[in-house]
Amino acid sequence: MKMIPVLGKSMGKTVKPTAGNDVQYSSQWQLIYRRLKKHKLARISMFVLALLYVGALFAQFIAPYGLESYDSKYVNAPPMTIRFVDADGKFHFRPFVYGLKSERDPETMRKIFKSDPEVRYKLKLFVKGEKYKFLGLIPANIHLFGVEEPGRLFLFGTDNMGRDLFSRILLGSQVSLSIPLVGVTISFVLGLLIGGISGYFGGWIDSLIQRIIEIIRSFPTLPLWMALSAAIPPRIPVVTMYFYIVIILALIGWTDLARVVRGKFISLKNEDYVMAAKIAGVSDGKIIVRHLLPGFLSYLVVATTLAIPSMILGETAMSFLGLGIRSPATSWGVLLQEAQRIENVALYPWKLIPLGAVIVTVLAYNFLGDGLRDAADPYKK
Repeated sequence: MKMIPVLGKSMGKTVKPTAGNDVQYSSQWQLIYRRLKKHKLARISMFVLALLYVGALFAQFIAPYGLESYDSKYVNAPPMTIRFVDADGKFHFRPFVYGLKSERDPETMRKIFKSDPEVRYKLKLFVKGEKYKFLGLIPANIHLFGVEEPGRLFLFGTDNMGRDLFSRILLGSQVSLSIPLVGVTISFVLGLLIGGISGYFGGWIDSLIQRIIEIIRSFPTLPLWMALSAAIPPRIPVVTMYFYIVIILALIGWTDLARVVRGKFISLKNEDYVMAAKIAGVSDGKIIVRHLLPGFLSYLVVATTLAIPSMILGETAMSFLGLGIRSPATSWGVLLQEAQRIENVALYPWKLIPLGAVIVTVLAYNFLGDGLRDAADPYKK
């Protein structure tokens, strides 16, 4: 008798007919991946985030200037325009920028910059510049692009010390994009461990952990940041400050995940397959790792992705308030702190470009998290 393939679900795997009498099984992760590919915003967000992290990884190579590079002649200079057509309407195959000339505004006596069509600087690839360590290991002095001396290239303008804002945004992304990943990883481990213990064992352990979580969540965020930042010794190295900020954000951010994990463990620990494992003598550790966690692992991935934007905003807010990374080190929060005066918003609006970087990154993570949430929903077609 010939078997007829049936389209349906079995043991968490989708079964669909194929040629002949064979049956193809798709794992849960394969189904999630297929649904995620259909989510356009999630795909675009993945591409944007990939660009941001590649830029952060190779920031010292891509940035035309370093963090300590400044030119007092170009303080608060506006962004330069890359051109292919000069003032006479002549097309040039190699892009170029005009030089900048400064003058005084006759009414306000404020120093302003204007393009000088008489001076052109051609853009070049792989130009020599300031020395740095490629990927933190290999000494190098080659930058992706730049202009010949004595020209200057300010794609996003300069700050109040004549430092290139484009370079500072790129170099600041190394901090602003890496702190959330490290902080979320620590929060993920803490939330999984503490929430799992609370939900699986219950009793007085559950009550104690829940009271600790309630105490932590009862503190307003800003005073808690200030209290923890006050405990950091002054004038410590930048790398040490980096790890302190990561720890602060992780200590605050694990409570939400811990409560979710606790609720999942409470609902799953009395399932038949878990009871069967206990009767068979399987240890608690193996039950948690092999039976309970896989039941909602896709949810944990989504929750982790959606937690990263909060970490980014947390680091940015701390640095903006002077509680986190401090100059001469830089992050997007430090750049926004330097631009917080109203005169910068009114007279030098390009100093708010770091805010755009924060918004784009947060939106990309949120869209990716939404796509993962939809893809992980077993009832969503």
